[in-house]
Amino acid sequence: MRYKWLIALTVIIVFLLLIGNYMGIFGKNFNFNNGKPTVTITYPSNGAIVSKLVMISGTAENPDREEIINSVQVKIDGNNWVTITGTTLWSYDWTTYTLLDGQYNISARSYNGKEYSEIVSITVIVNNPTPVDSGTHKWAIFIVAANFPKNNDTKLGNGGLYLAEQMAAYFIEKNQYPTSQIMILFDDGWIRSDNGYGTKQKTLQERTHEYDITYEGATKTNVIASLQYLINESNTYPDSEVFIWIFDHGVGNNNKTFTGGKILQRSEIFLWDDTITDKELGDVLAPLQSKKVAIIIDACYTGGFADRTILSLRTSLLLRSGIPDNGRVVISGTSKFRAGYASTIQGPIFTLLWFEGLSTGNADGYRPGLFDRGVLRKMKIFQDGQASVEEAFYYARAMLRTDEKYKNFKSMQPQINDEYPHRGLFRSRGELIL
Repeated sequence: MRYKWLIALTVIIVFLLLIGNYMGIFGKNFNFNNGKPTVTITYPSNGAIVSKLVMISGTAENPDREEIINSVQVKIDGNNWVTITGTTLWSYDWTTYTLLDGQYNISARSYNGKEYSEIVSITVIVNNPTPVDSGTHKWAIFIVAANFPKNNDTKLGNGGLYLAEQMAAYFIEKNQYPTSQIMILFDDGWIRSDNGYGTKQKTLQERTHEYDITYEGATKTNVIASLQYLINESNTYPDSEVFIWIFDHGVGNNNKTFTGGKILQRSEIFLWDDTITDKELGDVLAPLQSKKVAIIIDACYTGGFADRTILSLRTSLLLRSGIPDNGRVVISGTSKFRAGYASTIQGPIFTLLWFEGLSTGNADGYRPGLFDRGVLRKMKIFQDGQASVEEAFYYARAMLRTDEKYKNFKSMQPQINDEYPHRGLFRSRGELIL
């Protein structure tokens, strides 16, 4: 009798195993303990030396796949916990410009709606570099917000980032710009797959890049803080040189093809999380004392940043931006009334042409012409063997007008407000050589 029970039990067990295997039950990972969520800090590394803008980033997950990560929080030293952007992939912008050099503790924890993870912590050393010796007092900042709209048709791709890196490399190699004084702010600080159309891959700081320059996101807070840092540092030296390049979406009305709806409106551009008008940028740049400044705003309807509407006509006194000033060349990639164009792989068309003329020297000898349209003067007195910021502008305008490849883009009508080396009716005709 006992053996019959054993045989029956064995048959039942085998039957259940077969059924379970067929239904896939035993392939599942049951977690009856509902384990705590986890969190990691992937950047910066423990003991790293950091400066300026730091994007703290990491990952989080929950062992119980039925739960999700609700939030991640970060804390610096004894400050309060701050809920930050992202969950399974997360990041936090930490501005160290005004902090004292020294050691700081960074902590992170995740939350799944029921409980917090164990706290993970690292220690980093803040060491903001001081400006370099005389002769290399040069600062450059590149600002790009390209891929934030949900509609992929309006994304601008990663081309703006790649162009910013090309220009930064040129300034470092050819114009002696120190790497410690160059910043690139792009999107939210993450590089995305599929040329910007896909998902987050890694933060800009974690990418392999040739030069040790500062990377961060193009949020309004980061942009203003970085410009203020640049201004404070460059104002220390009377021979400072400053280059500012911004490539974003412009604010305008595409349905109003003649004016873009900007006749009584200021020029305005999108940053990653907000917008900034020409007047707001002018207010930020007001304390900048450098007398050797080039500013390029390449976006739709941006002539107002150069205090220009179209055909080199000035904006009204009530709509002046305050950006043009003594010693500054201010350029917009389009007029105040026109849309701009860009390659999602290479960047904005106007800046591509401007940089081509500057870096190759092909712009040498180009002069304003009627309505600043750009013409080549072949007489020796106009060619000195190097291309200036202004010549590169007129070269780009000429290419847009005459080169068959760019015939679809000539309506942009880039604008320039040249007050280098100083303003006034009888101002010097000197050229800004970077």
